Amino acid sequence: MRKNELTNLAVVFVCFSLLAGCDHSAEEKDRALAEVQKLRNELVKAQTALEEIQDEADKLRANLTLTSEELEVAQAERDELKESLAVTSEELEDSKSELATTMQAYDELYEQAYELVTECDAAIAWANEVQATIVELSNQLREKTSRLPELEQWSMELQATVEDLEVQIEEINRRSIEQLTEELNREFWGIHEPDVVFVPTPQDVVNKMLEMAKVTKDDLVYDLGCGDGRIVVTAAKRFGCRAIGYDIDSERVKESLENVEINDVGHLVRIEQKDIFTLDLSKANVITLYLLPSLNVELIPQLEKLKPGSRIVSHDFDMEGVQPDKVVKINSNEDDNEHQIYLWTSPLKKIQ
Repeated sequence: MRKNELTNLAVVFVCFSLLAGCDHSAEEKDRALAEVQKLRNELVKAQTALEEIQDEADKLRANLTLTSEELEVAQAERDELKESLAVTSEELEDSKSELATTMQAYDELYEQAYELVTECDAAIAWANEVQATIVELSNQLREKTSRLPELEQWSMELQATVEDLEVQIEEINRRSIEQLTEELNREFWGIHEPDVVFVPTPQDVVNKMLEMAKVTKDDLVYDLGCGDGRIVVTAAKRFGCRAIGYDIDSERVKESLENVEINDVGHLVRIEQKDIFTLDLSKANVITLYLLPSLNVELIPQLEKLKPGSRIVSHDFDMEGVQPDKVVKINSNEDDNEHQIYLWTSPLKKIQ
């Protein structure tokens, strides 16, 4: 029997012994028995409760054993967690390092992205400028295109002008060197077509003209419109003076040079192709003329610049407005015609 059951029996036995030894009435005994029975019931309940407590204690002991095992497992898991935590800490440090590297790379990428954005903005601005330029050029192109018919007309006119110039160039190329020389002389030196047709002065008239001018070897003779050069050649040969012949006609100049060469007076005579109305006559002592009256008058301003005592002789034509010193008529043996010779002396005597 268990300990609690023996205790219960001892209590009951004591109670019965007490009842038997006492001198009590039946009612008191009954009450005592009832109390005993009541105590007995309470003892049963207490016993039941004690058993339940023992059962709970057994369960707790079992649970405590199980909890110890779980605690060992938990401690093992804790150790594993510590090891894992140590590994995780190392991995965390590695991750921090990687994160720092990643952040640095991110910062660099951010700077590059910022630069790219800035360049993109600049490119957009440049693109806008280019677009504006394209629009402006397009407007100019439209404007020029609108003028295309006008330009085509101008191009046609220019082409026609070019064709005319080509024709002129071909015509110029067909001209002789002499013609070109003559035109250049006319353009740059004032040389132009002769003002009179060349008619040679008979030789006997030439001789009379030089005699009337009283030419000496110290004189300088100018023949204005020298023709074939017979007057300057005669003056050089007869009087040994210097002489210059001027003519605007290249053919006459050529003839005069040939005449100078034939008569061997090149050391005294010079022939020049010039416009006589552009000459400075002030160095001459003798001027000989065979021109029209109007041309003689046109020469007056130049003749007035001659040195005093200079002589002017003209074949056939006078000088209107100027009084001649002498007029001589001569019949030429060469053409059987009558010729007049006019003589003036510087300074000229104007007719009032």
